[in-house]
Amino acid sequence: MEKTCEVSGCSNPSFKTVPAELARKVFSLTSDKTKVHLCKEHYKEYKKKTKEDRKIDRADWV
Repeated sequence: MEKTCEVSGCSNPSFKTVPAELARKVFSLTSDKTKVHLCKEHYKEYKKKTKEDRKIDRADWV
């Protein structure tokens, strides 16, 4: 079974899985899981809008 994008109103096939905590800052999500599936378009948007947050996260574990 192919997974689909979990952003409300999107039914494209899943491209990447990302942490739900960060994805909730960008999108309205239908699930309350710890990880969510995003399609290619939403993943691109997610990367742009969470760039600073992800940069800070990486700095913590170096």
